[in-house]
Amino acid sequence: MSRPGASRHAEGERPPTTALPTATLAVLGSPIAHSKSPAIHAAAYAQLGLDWSYGREELQADGLAGFLEQCGAEWRGLSLTMPLKEEAHRLALVRDPVAEESGVVNTLLRLGVPGPDGGTAWAGFNTDVGGLAAAISKAGLDPTSTVVLGSGATAVSAVLAARGLGAEHVEIVARNVAAIGDLVARFGDTCEPGSDRALHVSGTVAPRTESLVDGAVLAAMVDADPRVSRPTLIISTLPGPAGAEFPLPDALAEIPLFDVAYDPWPSPLAVRWHEAGGEAHPGTAMLVEQALLQIRIFVAGDPATPLPHEDRVLEAMRDAAEPTDVGR
Repeated sequence: MSRPGASRHAEGERPPTTALPTATLAVLGSPIAHSKSPAIHAAAYAQLGLDWSYGREELQADGLAGFLEQCGAEWRGLSLTMPLKEEAHRLALVRDPVAEESGVVNTLLRLGVPGPDGGTAWAGFNTDVGGLAAAISKAGLDPTSTVVLGSGATAVSAVLAARGLGAEHVEIVARNVAAIGDLVARFGDTCEPGSDRALHVSGTVAPRTESLVDGAVLAAMVDADPRVSRPTLIISTLPGPAGAEFPLPDALAEIPLFDVAYDPWPSPLAVRWHEAGGEAHPGTAMLVEQALLQIRIFVAGDPATPLPHEDRVLEAMRDAAEPTDVGR
């Protein structure tokens, strides 16, 4: 996970803009009208003194290739949300290691070379993993035994974020049996780069969720595994409305929830946590942190290169996102 670092510029000095011409960027996806990304990115570029525009476009996966083909030289990069992340992975000429392992691309950077068909070439990145990991870490949450609700593209990033933060076990809870099996097969016993500690991954088919909080049921389960322990963190990757009816035992509300949903906030799932006296954290924190990594990519071509005066940039982005937390 990339973390902010010291600026190379003197205090009060604006970053040089002569090497960064006026550029066009946007977030693509469907639905997209609710997205806070334009406000977040605009706040960052204003703080950086960059004359860049960042809009939004409603787009389905089958329209992404055509959209990229018509992007002129003014287009510098794109943010991708659902349902475009797998298609963006397919279309990227090169990908960073996180995008490669996850199979998910949420950021495209225009390359200065033609693609194999002679058109514009794009580099693909996944900033969801680093953004979610940063948000969880800054919230002081414990990922040791993480439950991930859902089994889609964002669930992949949640598993990898938990692994990067040192999780020992991840439990996938979803309705789609095949998708659960795929995630367990892909990421079970995998290690973070540079580490030899393997992540244990298993799955629970909703609504069979009582075992998540009932130690006696856990111990009695067929093929019970001693690595499966009571959860320390719940990460929900469910679309906002789905959280209202997703089958979960009330006792889970005793465990902190990080909900990637943010519109509306509190989400239906966060409302359930709040009513039970639990702790819920909004997805705006992840949105801002992953956007910070995107902006590093758009400015420097590298998610690990800090922005000039990054603390001030991040503060402006958070103000633009206007996150609201739900208390205990």
